[in-house]
Amino acid sequence: MIPLFAVNIRKRRPAVVALAIALAGLAIPATAQTADELIAKNIDAKGGLAQIMAIKSLRTTGKIEVQGLQIDAALEQKPDSLIRQSITLQGMTQVQAWDGSEGWQINPFQGRRDPERMGEDDARDLVESYDFYGPLVDYKQKGSKVEYIGHDTVDGDDALLLKVTLKNGDVIDDYLDPDTFIEIRTVRQMFVRGSVRETFTNLGSYKKVDGVYFPFSIETGSPRNPGSTAKYTISKIEANAPIPDSDFKMPPLPAPATAPSPHSAAGPGPSPRAIAATRTSGME
Repeated sequence: MIPLFAVNIRKRRPAVVALAIALAGLAIPATAQTADELIAKNIDAKGGLAQIMAIKSLRTTGKIEVQGLQIDAALEQKPDSLIRQSITLQGMTQVQAWDGSEGWQINPFQGRRDPERMGEDDARDLVESYDFYGPLVDYKQKGSKVEYIGHDTVDGDDALLLKVTLKNGDVIDDYLDPDTFIEIRTVRQMFVRGSVRETFTNLGSYKKVDGVYFPFSIETGSPRNPGSTAKYTISKIEANAPIPDSDFKMPPLPAPATAPSPHSAAGPGPSPRAIAATRTSGME
């Protein structure tokens, strides 16, 4: 569904408890878990497959905090990769969307106020970031492969690591809390023309919406640029909100202006004073 961001829900364990657990593990062999078993536990912990699949649309609103700025953010999603996200700052709104077959955007921050098609890499990044049901649900039907790597650590805490290899070869490392089996971090490696783009997302402050747990606090960034970490605090999530498919379509481009014919018989246009008079005449 939405990328999960994060005030961590896991609990810190004192070192003595951690040592006791480790020693117990030496004395009593733990039952090996498979990737599919962990995925089943993850889905159950979120609310169960039936509840998850009953959600057919999401509308999310909140604020992004990055480099001292507070930015209004909104996201609309439906299955089949229908995505529309927007951010608003200083009265200008940037939109990025995927209509199921192509991506488009409006980016007034770069002086582009008309809709335009997104580049292939940016569109791919958008679609991978917003898998509606998440990369673990129906992963085989999506052509992905999931491996259970074993135990790892996240900020010093124990975590269970699932490696998800997408159909296109990109990789998502999915870290699960060992107590709740809910995601606490994802790390995505996107391979672009021989280079690797790596991003991380920390997930937390989970709350239940329509029977399914969603994170309401999210941090995302790049290990190569730690100063650009963004925190997304969600104020509201609406499940099964009425969102028409047309909202995801690229708006039509404005018709190009037609230059006046040099042979036009029309006289000169009205003067600025005359235009001003017509605008104010109805107010007198």
